[in-house]
Amino acid sequence: MNNLFSVVAIVISYFLGNISPAILIGRAMGVDIRKEGSGNAGTTNVLRVLGKKAAAATLIIDILKGVAAVLIGGYVGGKEIAMACGMAALIGHIWPMVFQFRGGKGIATAFGIILTLEPLLGLIEAAAALFFMVISRRVSVGSLVAAILLPFASWFFDPAYLPLTVSMAAIVIFKHRSNINRLMRGEEPKVSFKKQEDKK
Repeated sequence: MNNLFSVVAIVISYFLGNISPAILIGRAMGVDIRKEGSGNAGTTNVLRVLGKKAAAATLIIDILKGVAAVLIGGYVGGKEIAMACGMAALIGHIWPMVFQFRGGKGIATAFGIILTLEPLLGLIEAAAALFFMVISRRVSVGSLVAAILLPFASWFFDPAYLPLTVSMAAIVIFKHRSNINRLMRGEEPKVSFKKQEDKK
């Protein structure tokens, strides 16, 4: 029975990850976010296309998906199932069945997963991402640095995290391959920290 509950929890977590605030908020505002800006269903593109309020809502909901998945898994089967549910939510966010397998790049949801599993590790990752984002003025740089750092940092907390964090880092880097190409060509757009107008 415990195995059945674990499988159900993992499946629920995958479909929890399918909830895409970027796509849903965009639709409510008459926009297909996957056809605007960078085409990514994530916070940064929502900020550029739809404004700060929509971006804040997207960020919070995407983080909470990771938090909820880990809590569900932990309740059902402890840390191992919590990690499996977290991974399922991340996969569901990036490749959502309900949205033709076209989702976001997973940064916010991954942060929610790590923050819930190991709060201090989550804060370290957030600080690293923010620091490199600010000095480079590119969200992708902060995201990639945090992804590369994650497996190494997680090992110091618990080596049991390594299969999860290596997989998460690999997926995030893979999803940022277009950003990497633009960074190498010097064409990756910078983020403006000036006041961003919200769409009406």
